[in-house]
Amino acid sequence: MAPRAYWKGYLKLSLVSCPIAMYPATSEREKISFHQLHKQTGNRIRYKKVDADTGREVENADIIKGYEVSKGEYIEIEPEELEAVEIESKRVIDIDQFVPKDEIDELYINNPYYIVPDGEVGQQAFAVIREAIRKEGMVALGKVVLTSREHIIALEARDNGMMGVTLRYPYEVRKQEEYFEDIEDENVPKDMLDLAMHIVETKKGKFAPEKFEDRYEDALKAIIKKKQKGEKIELPKERGPANVVNLMEALRQSVKDGGSGSRRKAERSRPRAAKKSGRTSARQRKAS
Repeated sequence: MAPRAYWKGYLKLSLVSCPIAMYPATSEREKISFHQLHKQTGNRIRYKKVDADTGREVENADIIKGYEVSKGEYIEIEPEELEAVEIESKRVIDIDQFVPKDEIDELYINNPYYIVPDGEVGQQAFAVIREAIRKEGMVALGKVVLTSREHIIALEARDNGMMGVTLRYPYEVRKQEEYFEDIEDENVPKDMLDLAMHIVETKKGKFAPEKFEDRYEDALKAIIKKKQKGEKIELPKERGPANVVNLMEALRQSVKDGGSGSRRKAERSRPRAAKKSGRTSARQRKAS
């Protein structure tokens, strides 16, 4: 069964437009999740919406949104009043700018979506816009309304479709100076840096997400299986990182450990050569 589209509307580049559908490119559904249970009965916990002053339960039909203008004072907003926020990006992603992808700071990247043509009618227009973006080698910026909020979205060609990534607004990104200003400007000795760079070199590889292992998820599954079998769950011994007494010695030891591991790996991958010896094997003597 095909997944349900998260958003449907139109993609527009100047006078060219086509119907599109957007689907979330990531999912948390496969992760293990827990329910809250009553310890005595084993029944699930159900939450009720109650009036903060009276303590009485409130029906969903009687709940509206409110914006707090001062402590305890709210401006009430009815659902139909929210519908009055009429902006074009509710139904149309209008491309209004192209920017180099490497100029987008990673801090601004939010959620990824797959974008596909919605129906056969607009497939050619979709392909035209997609290839125009691909040929430019840049990212197209537009606006889209998701969950009642307008987001900036960056579009790029991906195989036969497109990928859209919502971007954060500047007010959503915390200033790095608040966190980095107290870090002292350390003078890094060249010999230490050389050793560290050597460690980096020995650990270089290609980005292969298929090799990522969610060890916490695997451990959770193992615990759940043990509980199903009635086995006892034992707490692991707490382990912490070793205290670094001498940074230079730690770097040297890391190089030594990494180097020997790399050499063993290289030796295993090399074809074994025949051992040279002054002795003649039994097979060789028989052949002669």
